[in-house]
Amino acid sequence: MNLPKTTGYKILFVASEAAPFVKVGGLGEIMYSLPKALRDLGCDARVMVPKYASIDAEKYNMTLELKGLNLGTPETDPHGILTSNVLKSEENGGVTYFLENMEYYEKRANVYGYGDDTIRWVLLSKGVLEFLKHSEWKPDIIVACDWQAGFIPNYLHTEYKNDPVLKDITTVFSIHNLRYQGMFDPQFVSEMDYDDGQQPIPSIPHERIIKLNGMKRGIFYADVINTVSPTYSKEILSEEFGNHLDKLLNERKSRLFGILNGIDVDSLNPETDPDLDVNYNSKTIEKKKENKIVLQKQFGIEVNENRFVAGIVSRMDEQKGFDILIQMLDQFMQNLDLQLIVTGEGNPQYRLFFEDLKKKYPDRVGVHFAFDSRLTRLVLGGADVVLLPSKSEPCGLVQMEAMRYGAIPIVRKVGGLADSVEDFNPETGKGTGFVFEKFDPFSLTIAMVRAYQIYRQKNFWSKIIKSAMTQDFSWKKSAAEYMKLFEMALRFHKEKIDEVG
Repeated sequence: MNLPKTTGYKILFVASEAAPFVKVGGLGEIMYSLPKALRDLGCDARVMVPKYASIDAEKYNMTLELKGLNLGTPETDPHGILTSNVLKSEENGGVTYFLENMEYYEKRANVYGYGDDTIRWVLLSKGVLEFLKHSEWKPDIIVACDWQAGFIPNYLHTEYKNDPVLKDITTVFSIHNLRYQGMFDPQFVSEMDYDDGQQPIPSIPHERIIKLNGMKRGIFYADVINTVSPTYSKEILSEEFGNHLDKLLNERKSRLFGILNGIDVDSLNPETDPDLDVNYNSKTIEKKKENKIVLQKQFGIEVNENRFVAGIVSRMDEQKGFDILIQMLDQFMQNLDLQLIVTGEGNPQYRLFFEDLKKKYPDRVGVHFAFDSRLTRLVLGGADVVLLPSKSEPCGLVQMEAMRYGAIPIVRKVGGLADSVEDFNPETGKGTGFVFEKFDPFSLTIAMVRAYQIYRQKNFWSKIIKSAMTQDFSWKKSAAEYMKLFEMALRFHKEKIDEVG
C-alpha cells in the first residue's frame, strides 16, 4: 500500500445527518462545515447520509448515481426490501451521496427515534461499502461519525477485509457524544443482550442487530478514534465519563485523539449578521447595547441598557447542568440586579421551573421554549453573559458562538468548554469567560457573582469582550489538525496491512 501525499486526501464522511439537507443537532452542522474546510485545504471531502423523506431531491438537484444496490440475499430479503439506490448532489460546493431506501428511510418522518434504528444504521454502513465497490471514486479515508456509522470500521476489518477494492481504505471513528451507543442504555443492558463488540454482524434485518453497540464496535475496529475536544478525549478514559466503555478506550488510548470543533465564522459574524438590528465588531462593542434593548423588547422585560442580562441557549437536559442551575437562579434573582433570557426545548420539568420564574419576575425573565436560530443570534448579540454549567460537554458550540458575539460564557471546566474558554484573571486582564470546576450550585453561584462584579467595572468588561471576540474558532484551524490525524491514521493502517501480509 502506497500512502497518498499529505495533501489532497480523498475523504468520505458518513453520518446520520448533514446540513443543509437534514439537521437535528450539532452533528449536522459539523458535516457541512468540516468537509468544506478540508476542501479549502485541497482535499476531496465528500459526505454520505440516508435519503430521508424530508430531503427534497429536486431542490438539491439530485441525480441517480447507482440503481438497484443489493444489500440483502434471496434468503434474507426475498421481497427486495433492502434493495437501495444512491443519489448524488453537487450543491453547496461539495459532493453529497444519499442512500435511498423506501422501507427504512423514505417511509420515516424523522431521522431518529424508531425501534429498528440500529437496522437502519447497519443498512447505511453496508450500503456505503457496497456503493464504493461499484464507484469510480474511492476514498483514502472514511470518517465514520458516532455510533450510527460505527459498523463501517467493523465491516471493513471483518467481512470486507480481503475485498480488493475496499481493503486499503483507512477508517477514523469520530465520537461526538459517548452517551449514545445504540438502542439500549449500557447501564441497564442485560447479560443476554450485552454486545461484546466482536461477534459478526448478523444479516439484515436480523432482530439481533437491534442489540448491537455501534459505539463499541467503532472504537474496537477503527484505525484511529477521534473525539471533538482534547479534554473530552482524556475524560472518557475515566469511569465518570466513560459510559461503560472506559476499559476499551484505555486499551486503545494510543489511537485516541481529540480535536476541538470549529464554528462557521462567516455565518456567525456580528459585523454582518442580518438577524441583528445593529451590527458591530470588537472595535465597536458599545453598539452591542442597542441589541440588548431590542432583546429586552422582544421578550417583554424592562428596557434598560445597563441591566446585567444572562442568556441560556440550550437543550434543557440534565447533561447541560440544569439541575444545579435551577437550584441557584431564584436566589440569584433575589440578590442581584439580573435579567434572564431562556431559549430552548427539552425536559418539561425545567420548562415548568422557568415558567414559574417568569411569573415571579415578569419584568426580569423572558422565555421561548423552542429552537429559533434568529432568536439565538439575538440572544448572543444582546446578552452580557451566557450560562453553560454542563455536567459533561464533549465539545459544545454555544460558548464559541457566544464569544464570537461578545456574550461572555460562564462554564464548567469540562470537555470542550475547558478547551475553549479561559478563566478571566483581573490581575493580568487575560481571559475570555468565567470557569468553575465543581458540579454544584455553590460553584456556579461564585462564577456568576464574579461575572457580575467584573461587569460593573467597565474597563475590565471591555477587555474581556475584546479578548473573547478575537479568538480563532474557525474550522480552518481545526481542519489543519484533522490533516495531521489523517496522516497518522493512514500510517497506522499501512502498518496493519504490512503486518498481515
